[in-house]
Amino acid sequence: MLTRPSLTIQRRINASPEKVWRAWTDPAQIAMWWTPMGNKVTHAEMDVRVGGRFHVIMHAPDGGTNDVSGEYREIVPGTKLVFTWAWITTPERESLVTIVLRRDGDTTLLTLTHEQFVDEAARDSHRSGWTDVLDALEHLFA
Repeated sequence: MLTRPSLTIQRRINASPEKVWRAWTDPAQIAMWWTPMGNKVTHAEMDVRVGGRFHVIMHAPDGGTNDVSGEYREIVPGTKLVFTWAWITTPERESLVTIVLRRDGDTTLLTLTHEQFVDEAARDSHRSGWTDVLDALEHLFA
């Protein structure tokens, strides 16, 4: 079987796992920090249950639109969130995101794993985007 590219990023967030969980599952909070490369969230909806879907539309500083959606596959409240990931422009390139939250004293260790990229270029582009997103999440709780 061919191994597809993936990435893993860890961050320590200055908040409880419950607060970080809400940041990932509340559309109003997503709009405050999910801003890769200067994008602004203009639409966010989340039906956080196994089989439920999310949909986020972002507008880029250059006027472009970024539209991503997916289906929740596994949910352990406050601990783990697994969902598919597909851009509207390339729905055939569905990948998988896993967010794991672990309490560490007064902080949360967040591990984001994004798997099943079509190629290394897609992985590298997403690494840049996720880095920006997680920087903004850290800042939200700074």
